Amino acid sequence: MGRYARRMEIRRPKVLALILAGGEGGRLDVLTEERAKPAVPYGGLYRLIDFPLSNCRHSGVADVWVLQQYQPHSLTEHLANGRPWDLDRTHGGLRALHPYLGRSESGWYEGNADAIYSNKAEIRGFDADLLLVLSADHVYKLDYGDVIDGHLAARADVTLVTTEVPIDEAGRFGVVEVEDGVVTDFAYKPDNPKSGIATTEVFVYDTRALMDALDDLADDGDDSGLEDFGDELLPRLVSERRAREHRLESYWRDVGTIESYWQGHMDLVASEPAFVLDDSDWPVLTWATQRPPARIEGSARIDASLISPGCTVRGEVVRSVLSPGVMVEEGAMVRDSVLLHDTVVKRGARVERAILDAQVSVASGAEIGDGDEIAVVGRDVDVAAGVTVSGRDRVDPAG
Repeated sequence: MGRYARRMEIRRPKVLALILAGGEGGRLDVLTEERAKPAVPYGGLYRLIDFPLSNCRHSGVADVWVLQQYQPHSLTEHLANGRPWDLDRTHGGLRALHPYLGRSESGWYEGNADAIYSNKAEIRGFDADLLLVLSADHVYKLDYGDVIDGHLAARADVTLVTTEVPIDEAGRFGVVEVEDGVVTDFAYKPDNPKSGIATTEVFVYDTRALMDALDDLADDGDDSGLEDFGDELLPRLVSERRAREHRLESYWRDVGTIESYWQGHMDLVASEPAFVLDDSDWPVLTWATQRPPARIEGSARIDASLISPGCTVRGEVVRSVLSPGVMVEEGAMVRDSVLLHDTVVKRGARVERAILDAQVSVASGAEIGDGDEIAVVGRDVDVAAGVTVSGRDRVDPAG
């Protein structure tokens, strides 16, 4: 358990975690056409939402609400009422919230700030001291108790968890400047970032300060203030010197694009992995159908790869991640690739630098990927014999 969970001798603040899981995930292309982005498989056995949920479990945060919207059925099934994370409680635990009709604030969420404002009655009724607001498409490990401790000590209205990224990538994120722990400048997805210090989409808010600020933005009459945090909310809190930073020094990756999703998997199979899934002190917890152990047969060759339960490998697999049920037949080659559930690569086929969604079938003699750009094949697609799918192609799901 995290340090925050062990501290029993003093009154702990009442914390409510809000996992924002309603985004459409269009940057993940065909991978999110039939599933919510937080339900996208990752690392063989896991789903993206497993990372914030596991962090909550190990940090002792026991009240977690998941705000859903796009393709909620795929995510609801995986959440399993919170059981894998010990959140299936009689009092508190996991709760899923959806958009609804009935009030002036109701309807589809227009952004993460709007998602919280639309549920303001339920949030205020819960009466938490702090709101831990999390995104559902980032891979990392973090004891949220450490963030909460620093937030309370600084008496801030918001704490932004940040990390260093290459400055040429910083424009994808909120970018901050910091002096003595205080955030002095915030720019949301700037064209010309001033620094490489990016927000990780992990925030601790004083509940009253956040809800009052959202009320003020709503009263201004401009709906843009209630879209994303970065549009108006965070700039307002930063300008009033009410925001502090908590620097995350360990691994963090936004896997919300095809390129970063692929690279995140390559981080797992590197000769010195940048991120380790099998950490006994901080395991990633998940819900998954039981499968038998993987079978490695015949002249199979496997190098620097993750092979999930239920897989059968008779061919060559190099620097790749295979989800449960994948089959690689004798004479087939899979290299630098990510293959999702129950995909089949038949004899003589080649898959290189590619992402194949679930239940794809690659026929004998077919070639996917050209070793340059990342090729992506959607769910249930049959790639016929002799067909070549280049790294510039996106093959939509069948149906």
